[in-house]
Amino acid sequence: MDTALQQVVERVRAAAADATLLRLHGGGTKGFYGQPPQGEVLELRALSGLTSYEPSELVVTVRAGTPLADLAAALAEQGQCLPFEPPCFADGGNTGGTVGGMVAAGLSGPARASVGAVRDYVLGATLINGRAEVLSFGGQVMKNVAGYDVSRVLAGSLGTLGVIAEVSLKVLPVAPAEATLAFACTQADALRLLNEWGGRPLPLNASSWFEHEGTGVLRLRLRGAVAAVDAACAQLGGERQDPVRAAAGWAALRDQRMPWFALDETGPLALWRLSVPQTAPAIAIEGCAAPLVEWHGGQRWYLAPPEQAARVREAARAAGGHATLFRVPAAQAADCRVPRFDALSAPVARIHRALMQEFDPHGVFDRGRLFASDQ
Repeated sequence: MDTALQQVVERVRAAAADATLLRLHGGGTKGFYGQPPQGEVLELRALSGLTSYEPSELVVTVRAGTPLADLAAALAEQGQCLPFEPPCFADGGNTGGTVGGMVAAGLSGPARASVGAVRDYVLGATLINGRAEVLSFGGQVMKNVAGYDVSRVLAGSLGTLGVIAEVSLKVLPVAPAEATLAFACTQADALRLLNEWGGRPLPLNASSWFEHEGTGVLRLRLRGAVAAVDAACAQLGGERQDPVRAAAGWAALRDQRMPWFALDETGPLALWRLSVPQTAPAIAIEGCAAPLVEWHGGQRWYLAPPEQAARVREAARAAGGHATLFRVPAAQAADCRVPRFDALSAPVARIHRALMQEFDPHGVFDRGRLFASDQ
């Protein structure tokens, strides 16, 4: 066991002994997500670097504190990538998230509806549980049927089950061709077109719709073989976008740097994420402007005050989905008592709490990131 890992293990062991609550910290880019974090900071950036990388096997094993930008650069040198496009949330004062944070948050970018989510690419993981035990799950192969798939359970757990020390990930080659098409249309027409195109053999990769200067614009990204992309462009029409500007636009969407996502940190509006069936019609929420629609209709972003939680969540449930209070303005975050996530059903909540108790019997890790105090 190397020094960095040993130090983390000792810190967890000490926390278990004296009932200290720990707050896991890597890139520091996702503190807004979930309930406000609590506890003493456990810094994980020293757990950094690629442990192994076999481009011919499409597998990389990387330590959890490794910046996503470093991993992306290493993969790009071999013409490969993480196809689910994890958000980096980099800005002028922050270089972006880490691999451990990527898995713990379970967030995926614009291509998620076409290629899958973070959890679909996690092959194995090394975890330090609340007993300060170093446990390994899964492996480095794309098919592993031995025991429970604990490594994928870590995706979206927000550090409540333990410290993710290392992860093995499936990677894929960069697509040979890419094109972005733009169509002026209403939200209803955009959803109709996306559902129609989804039933055809087209190399759909990502989509977004939002209103810009009063006009709705659907952007569609195609990825795949050169012949397939060119044929799809000819079939679908639309206005083909400059590839450099289009790439910058998709990166801005991934990291929520588009003007649409800009929150007044002292204002009343918060960012809500609705996860609904792709076939759900346009959802009008009283008092909310038109949303930003991603994932071929499966993810819809709205701006509304936290106090409108009942209205927003009812609209999501009526459409067959659920709503997450994704980001709260800084001035409200500390005092906001609205649960960030929808309440779980009683059976699912019992399973969640039983898992947390098994992995962290001493309550070392911040379970409050997932559960509001009244849930």
